[in-house]
Formats: sequence, structure tokens, C-alpha cells
Amino acid sequence: MSISAIESVLQQMRATAVQAGFAPASTASAAPAESGGFAAELKRSLDNISGAQNHAYGQAEAFELGKPGVALNDVMVDLQKANVAFQTGLQVRNRLVAAYQEVMNLQA
Repeated sequence: MSISAIESVLQQMRATAVQAGFAPASTASAAPAESGGFAAELKRSLDNISGAQNHAYGQAEAFELGKPGVALNDVMVDLQKANVAFQTGLQVRNRLVAAYQEVMNLQA
């Protein structure tokens, strides 16, 4: 997997996060070099996934406690968004591990 392919995946993750409402649009348009590179982008993606999960679990807890203004359909949508974000992060991790293993198996 080349650097351009990884950056393409990161760009898709940023666009998806903006569409899902997990990241501000200004973060999605920042260039990787300006924001700290690959490690910073990966950390930001993981923080977005964690934030989505925390928000969804908070909504679920608020619904269980019977707080007003928390509808079941909103809770279910938030939980599904968190699940999709987690599954996307998991697939990115799997591809990164596979790319690392492929690079390590290259003969010099």
C-alpha cells in the first residue's frame, strides 16, 4: 500500500467524519503536513471514534434514566454511527497491519 493510497483513505475518513458530524469541517480540510503528519491524523481519527462512542453511550444512559428530550430513535442512530466509526477504524487498522507486514516481508 503506497503513501498516496493511505492518504486517500485518510481523506475519505475525514470526509465521512464531517458528513456524520464527528469532526469540524476545518479539521477535514487541513493538510496533513500542517497538522502533524500521519501520526497526528491517526490520533485525531481515533479521538473522533472515541468521541462518537462516548456521545452514543451518554445518550443511551440518558434515555435509560428517562431524561426528557432523548428519543429512542436518536439513541439508536447515535449507537449505529459509533459502531460504523469503530468498524471503519478497525478496517483501517487491519489494512495498516497488512501493509506493514507486506513491507517487512520485502527482500532488500
